[in-house]
Amino acid sequence: MPSVPQRVRERVDASLTRLERAYDVEVAFATARGSHAWGGAGPDSDYDVGFVSVEADRRRYAHLGGPREAIDDPDVAGEHSSADADGSDAAVDLEFQGWDVTTLARLVAESNASALDLLRSPIRYRTTYDPDPLAAYLERTYDPIELYHDWRAVARNNYRKYLSDHLVRTDDAVFPIREREGDGYRVETEDGTTWIDADDERYTETATRQTVKRNLTVCRAAMYARYLKATGNGGGHDLPALAFGQFLAEQAPDVFDADRIDLARRLLERKRDGEGDARVGDLVGHEFAHPPRRIDPDVHARDGPDRDRVNEFVDDVLEACG
Repeated sequence: MPSVPQRVRERVDASLTRLERAYDVEVAFATARGSHAWGGAGPDSDYDVGFVSVEADRRRYAHLGGPREAIDDPDVAGEHSSADADGSDAAVDLEFQGWDVTTLARLVAESNASALDLLRSPIRYRTTYDPDPLAAYLERTYDPIELYHDWRAVARNNYRKYLSDHLVRTDDAVFPIREREGDGYRVETEDGTTWIDADDERYTETATRQTVKRNLTVCRAAMYARYLKATGNGGGHDLPALAFGQFLAEQAPDVFDADRIDLARRLLERKRDGEGDARVGDLVGHEFAHPPRRIDPDVHARDGPDRDRVNEFVDDVLEACG
């Protein structure tokens, strides 16, 4: 079971209290997000905190505009992100991202991968509402197609942005370079490829960040998508374990060859050892990072979570927050 130091828990709790006061909300539950949740944290990893909140003034749910859907405040942890005054503790970098309970409900109904990870996280900072029953319900009822496309998008988008050589247009659109010639580039688009002249001033060739961390992000997401599809083809739709090391040891051998698993394990170990920013090139490869867009609905589609049941969970959250 992953853990975090007590000093981190204390600072997270203090920041959550500050956030409640700043936004006039009540935190129903808060868990670890990111690498600390799935077992990829290194010694310099930030502590990402995800939380679900409820408006302290319930009348806002009936007001025009309704409650804010999310809270993303980079300053909320500011006074708790540095070392203690006596220098006894190293700096603690905290990042918070929160959803209102109505946003969580919508994401759960959509079988959203980020919502599933938040609910399944083994590190709990606040549990005014215990998320375990909702997590168990979503694990039983998720729509495999929705999860597949979420993980596929993470793999594909991170590959395009970080691992592929690419051009960036003036509107920040990214175009991975597939071929180079003296007078231009053959680049990847949403629908295939196109040619860009080298003297087109709208485009700039940008250095990639082919690091251990970025390779691991792409590798993990692509493996999860491919595993879900492969086990679904066999009639199972087995949910990949949140802990990536556990997935590699217990589930991945049913679908992937030893070389692919060894690569993922090496990336994970280097990330844990603090080498996340080491540049290693593109180790995942374009083909593996792009799981097929097509997934047969006759094989993989399910109804997904029942909306009435999700609403009952919302009622439980509101009741727990008083």
